[in-house]
Amino acid sequence: MKTKLLLAIVVLTSITTFSQKQWTLRECVDQALEKNISIQQNKLSLELAKKDVDIAKGNFLPNLNGSSSGSFNSGLSSDENGILKNTNNFSSNLSLSGGGVIFNGYRNTNTYKQAQLGVESSLYDLEKIENDISLFVVDGYLNILFAKENLNVANVQYEISKKQIEAAKNRFNAGVIPKGELLNTESTAATNLQNVITRENALDIALLNLAQLLQVPVEGFDVASINVGTPSANLLYKNSSSVYDKSLTKMPEIARAKLAIENADLNVEIAKGAFLPTLSYSVSIGTSYYHQFNNLLANQVNSSFFTQFEERLQKGAGLSLSIPIFNRFQTKNNVAKSIINREISETRLESEKLNLKQTIEQAFLDVKSALKTYEASKISLEAQKEAFKNAQERYNYGAMTLFDFDQVRNRLVSAEASLISSKYDYVFKTKVLQFYSGELVLE
Repeated sequence: MKTKLLLAIVVLTSITTFSQKQWTLRECVDQALEKNISIQQNKLSLELAKKDVDIAKGNFLPNLNGSSSGSFNSGLSSDENGILKNTNNFSSNLSLSGGGVIFNGYRNTNTYKQAQLGVESSLYDLEKIENDISLFVVDGYLNILFAKENLNVANVQYEISKKQIEAAKNRFNAGVIPKGELLNTESTAATNLQNVITRENALDIALLNLAQLLQVPVEGFDVASINVGTPSANLLYKNSSSVYDKSLTKMPEIARAKLAIENADLNVEIAKGAFLPTLSYSVSIGTSYYHQFNNLLANQVNSSFFTQFEERLQKGAGLSLSIPIFNRFQTKNNVAKSIINREISETRLESEKLNLKQTIEQAFLDVKSALKTYEASKISLEAQKEAFKNAQERYNYGAMTLFDFDQVRNRLVSAEASLISSKYDYVFKTKVLQFYSGELVLE
């Protein structure tokens, strides 16, 4: 009995420990990257691109084909004297043939290079979506920390309200305040409790959103705290240009757009290759077997299979040269289309650069604005703390009504919530700039 009880305690302790696991930001990002379906699809696309490389390699190798046939014929057929006789015959053929391309205007070479670029492009696509998922996780993680701080503030306000109820009851019993003021105090506490419940729901939703992104059970899910502390009042970067210059060498969408231009260059070369002659080779070897079942001439017998195999053996080899002369201007127009597509790829690169620059400029302005809001929120909170401290003393001495005191306290709560919101907003937007500069470190 004691053994069973001890085992049950160990199991329950293990379950409790597991449910209380707090995920770090690094663990959350790794989990999201492992489980995300879009990432899995991109990894499969990468495998397809690698197979295209293998297929392109195969174009350099010769092909080899074997064939075999057999037939049985019954009926009239001519003998060596031209006389028709009823015969039963069996014949078969065996052959092996192969061939390959010696030169085709470098099209095989350029196709192989294109396949290699396809692998690189798929890698950049994968990196792009991994970056996006990582930012989503960081945002969700900070939303949870933000919700926790808001909940802490709400709990503190509720505890203050409960203490004020006790103080109001004592003052009411002493005849200092009317019953209406006691009811107002209780009403304020009820409102603060409702605010606690609202903040708890907000925290639950934030936890649910991140848990769904990680594809883990939300029950028992929690994250570890990050020491955000007091964000620096100094911007990490002097201007958006410094971030943009770094991002040009870091962002996968830019590298992918550059690869698209290289791919377009190869398309031009492949199209031009159709102007050049194609030289190919072929080799073959084959034999046959014939057997007559009846009506053989006197002293005539069917040769053995191996004898006929050797006597009827045929070998061949050849070269083929195809020189394009006129093909209704198809090659010329294909080259022209390839050149136009290259220009389109160049404009797409410029478009990607422009979009990136505009995004970083907006992100930089967002950080500046968030910093100003954060600094203003700190000043406002300090002022509201002093006002609340003064109001609390006046209220305790009966020099301020409960209604006026609640107004001051509500302004303090609002200032605290504003500071928390502006702090996390500034932290996240700073991390966005770090991401674009390639300097984001996940703890």
